[in-house]
Amino acid sequence: MPGTMIRVKQGERVTRRFVNDLPQASSIHWHGVRIDNSMDGVAGLTQKAVPSGESFDYDFTAQDAGTFWYHAHNRSMEQVARGLYGALIVDETEPVDVDREEVLILDDWLLNPETAQLDPEFDSPHDKSHAGRRGNYIATNGAAFTELSAKQNERLRLRLINAANARIFQLALSGFEGWIMAYDGMPLDEPEKVSGTFLLAPGQRIDLFVDVTAAPGETAHLVRIDDEEGFSQVSFPVEATPTSIAAREAPLPLPPNPDMKVPDVGKARLFQLNMEGGAMGRLQSATYNGETKSFRELVAENQFWSFNGVVGMSETPLAELSTGETARVSIHNDTVFPHAMHLHGMHFREVLDDGKLGPLRDTLLVFGDETREIAFVAGNPGKWIFHCHMLAHTASGMATWVNVT
Repeated sequence: MPGTMIRVKQGERVTRRFVNDLPQASSIHWHGVRIDNSMDGVAGLTQKAVPSGESFDYDFTAQDAGTFWYHAHNRSMEQVARGLYGALIVDETEPVDVDREEVLILDDWLLNPETAQLDPEFDSPHDKSHAGRRGNYIATNGAAFTELSAKQNERLRLRLINAANARIFQLALSGFEGWIMAYDGMPLDEPEKVSGTFLLAPGQRIDLFVDVTAAPGETAHLVRIDDEEGFSQVSFPVEATPTSIAAREAPLPLPPNPDMKVPDVGKARLFQLNMEGGAMGRLQSATYNGETKSFRELVAENQFWSFNGVVGMSETPLAELSTGETARVSIHNDTVFPHAMHLHGMHFREVLDDGKLGPLRDTLLVFGDETREIAFVAGNPGKWIFHCHMLAHTASGMATWVNVT
């Protein structure tokens, strides 16, 4: 764990033959990559699920430098929870000013305490109707205790990926001075100095530059906060022998990726996305498989969530767009749980209360009773899914799509 890292330079081609030796059909989604629709890997929307014993050839160009990942996209709530994912790293064309980097995939695993094996109840109604499948064994790159040596004043690039089904990681730094350089693979115009805690929701990535400030013989940490208590997610013991690495100035921004602007937001069409349902929610009824069903009837179907009154993928898209068109979506979370909304094939900027635009992202964390607005430029033609990356929520209703022609 995790799966094999795929690493290329910006502009290079990625070709991989997916051979399915699983007992279930599957497919691969290249999370965060702006890609041809036919390569997006969404079973039932962009391709047929690859049956057991068969294969599918993925072929695309990595136009953006950054931290991405790949994962199964058929029965995702089970297959991702079983570990079917890996990092996709696209390096900048020129080296950046760091001494070394570490790719850190954060996850949690739900283990049965009696057997120490993965809990096999992937369709749990409780998980689907509440916060999602949360694990009791928290890991980095598949290990509960991760220790990486460091040197004083060394500058590290930490590529953080949240592969968990539902856990929102609240993180902090100890023994480091740090800057957020990119969100979801997209560089910031100016690095953000880390002070206090920051969140990493399922599906999200953060690129950090950190300078080791802990003294030789001490230990720096990537800290995880759970219930207001701090734990070491990754520890970095600092070599006791003093080094000759000199302290650096604050880092310059990473080079921008192409086509990062979202123009004409004020003129863009506005679409509404209302999230309803879940335990303690107010959903009375919704359309499921073309029929109107009461919430009690939906519960009997193990379905709990709706977008705009529809459970699961609707026949009509949330938005019909033309390539190059700017669109806005107002997202209202009328539930008591947070949802990490992931848009395939495109990145978006949040439209802030003052009208300014936030950083470019592909996954937005929306808390209960919040309303947030995003704006994006329609990219490659095709049907693009927009869903909650708390994967049990997707499996129980939280998915829609936009059509680009």
